[in-house]
This record gives sequence, structure tokens and C-alpha cells, in this order.
Amino acid sequence: MSRLETFVALRYLRPRRGRGLLSLTSGISVMGIALGVGALIAVLAVMTGFDTHLREKILGTNAHLVVLSYQGQMKDPQKVVKAARSVEGVVATAPFVITQGLLKTDLGNQGVVIRGVDPAEEGEVTILPSSVIQGDWKTLSIGGYVAVGKVLAQRMGLMLGDPVTLVTTEGRITPMGLIPRFGNFRVGAIFDTGMYDFDANLVLLSIKDAQRLLGWQDGVTGVEMKLRDIYKAKEVGRRLVARLGYPFYARDWMTMNRNLFSALKLEKVTMFLILTLIIIVAAFNIVSTLSMMVMEKKREIGILKAMGCTTGVITRIFLFQGLIMGTVGTVLGTLLGLGISLLLKKYHFIQLPSDVYYVTTLPVKIVPRDVMIIALSAMIITLISTVYPARQAGRLDPVEALRYEG
Repeated sequence: MSRLETFVALRYLRPRRGRGLLSLTSGISVMGIALGVGALIAVLAVMTGFDTHLREKILGTNAHLVVLSYQGQMKDPQKVVKAARSVEGVVATAPFVITQGLLKTDLGNQGVVIRGVDPAEEGEVTILPSSVIQGDWKTLSIGGYVAVGKVLAQRMGLMLGDPVTLVTTEGRITPMGLIPRFGNFRVGAIFDTGMYDFDANLVLLSIKDAQRLLGWQDGVTGVEMKLRDIYKAKEVGRRLVARLGYPFYARDWMTMNRNLFSALKLEKVTMFLILTLIIIVAAFNIVSTLSMMVMEKKREIGILKAMGCTTGVITRIFLFQGLIMGTVGTVLGTLLGLGISLLLKKYHFIQLPSDVYYVTTLPVKIVPRDVMIIALSAMIITLISTVYPARQAGRLDPVEALRYEG
């Protein structure tokens, strides 16, 4: 780009009376680009934050990989544990029991998920022991105690030491018919995972208490595992099942939460496409701005051509104008988007209802790669939009341009 082309391009961007850097139409085009880029950066930062936050929470309260049995009850969990320890990538294992049941208190009843865990090994696989905010996780090892979620405790009016009764959906057959199994416990701990569904519906107890409650002796539901690389969970599961054989099968965290993460990915792509349309609309404003500028500057273009400027020079002048508008709009939009994202991340001034969403505030994660892709895409779109009016200016016949000029 020669000094002449740069000088003329910048001069054409100034209004005739020199009252500002950009004309009104150019300013509107630049602001359109800026708003589109800023909105896209902020929305994608929030969507990425949601995805990352949910993944961390889900992987914190659930295992990376779970091995189950087609027979329902796993009679020999140590066989699975021994095989898992010999598979590369498995960091820790812990057996568990899980069933549906009913929590009965003096204030009423509520359906819950009853989960029996090994108090000594659960902390190696999940964050549940470290999520305790009241009481002591070690009370589960004593027996006769349960840990309940914060939301469940508030809803049922439970405090440490309060008696509760757990009733399972699996009953025992007696001469009187099928009678549900139940057990009496006391609240030994209250936990807060930050996941509403867990904190409102989960009751934890020792695996020994859960086995007695179900009448399972030494049986378990399955064995949960923590992996060194969470994205190799499916591969590790296949290797482990191949080693164990029937009746065992594996479920990884991606399969168990496929619908949730697929929905988040679809929303992210959809928002990207929708907000990209804003940038495209702003790019059309640049087309109209440059087209009007070509018509207004027809005489000047004719003079430049008569003085020896080639078609390429004229074309590059208007391409450079569009590039300037696109660059200014992209830079302003990037600063706007990053500013909004940082404010959301620091002050959390948008609150979400916890009974509807997994989180109570908008999680924000700024990914430099996403910002670069958005900025580059905006520049490419605006540059493409300048091609047509720039070529029209370059093709202008100086004789026709000056014929009716006095």
C-alpha cells in the first residue's frame, strides 16, 4: 500500500467539513461491527463458562468411569477393583450402592436418591467428602449416620443429629406380603456441591449401611473410577470390559451426560451463527457506505484516473477504507466484549434461580482462541464486503466521471 493510496483512503473517510474522524454512515457501520463482535465474544465466553463449570461440577460429584453389572447386583466388586488397577489410566476406585428411596422426617416425606459409599475411598474419586459444610464426613464410617444436601436439609428442616428414616423401593417378602425395607439414621453431615439436583435429592451413607438397608450382604451396584485423562474414559472402559467379560459393562461421564453437553454445544454453535449475522448485517452497511462514497467521489476518482492512477490503485483505496472501518469496529468490539465478560466474571451482577439452572451466577471463561477466531472472522467478512464497491470504483471511466462536471 503506497502513501498515496493510504492518504486518499483516510481523506475519503473524513466528512467534508472535518468535524470528526468518520462520517455518520461510516460511524454507523463501525458501531454495527463493534456491537456484533462484542456481543459474540461475551456470549461465547458465558457459554464456554457454562460448559466448563458444569463439566467440573459433574466430574467432581460423579466418577469419570463406572463399571456395572447386567445382573443388577455386583456380587464380587473386588474382581473389578483388581482388574481396574491393572489398566493404565485408572487412578483410583471406589465401590458404591445406589437406589431410589424415601426420606421420612417429622416435617414430611420426600423422594431421594440413596447412595452408599466407602467413606475412606470416596474422596479419591469424587469431591463429596470435601463438600461437607456442617458436621463431619467421618460420621459415616461410624454407621447409623447419613449426609444430606444443603437444599434438602433446608427443605426438610434438618439439622445435625436429627433423626431420619430411609425407606427403599426394594421390599422384602413376608407372610404379610411385600414390606418395604427401612432404616433409622441420624444426620451426621450436610454437604454443598453447588449442583442443585445433588444438593436437593441426594442422601449419602456408608456402603455397609446401604447393604444392610437393601439386604445385599456384600453386593454393590458398581465400582466408580477416577482417570488420569478424562477424555480417554471410553477407551479405558472398553479395555476394562474386555478384560472382565460378561456380565460387566462400563459407562463413562460423556455417555452419562451426553444430552446435557450436546445441548450446550448446540446452543453455543447456534448463538455463534445468530450473532455472526449481526456482523454480516453491519458488513452490508459498509457495502452501502462505500457504494455511496463511490458515487459522491466520482469526480475525484475521475481526476485521479486522468492523472495516471491505475484501476488497481483506485480499487486498493476503497479496499483500504473498508479495512480501516472493519479494523476499528473489530478492535472496539473486542474491547467491549472483553470488558463485559470481565465485569460479569468479577461482579456476578446477573443472578439465576438455583431451582432452574445448575448454577446461580453466569460463569465466564474467556478463551483467547475464540476471541481470535471472532476477530479474524469479522475482519474477513468486512474485507469481503468491500470488494464489490472497490471494484466498481476501479472500473469507473474517467471520461464518464468528468463529462458532466463543471
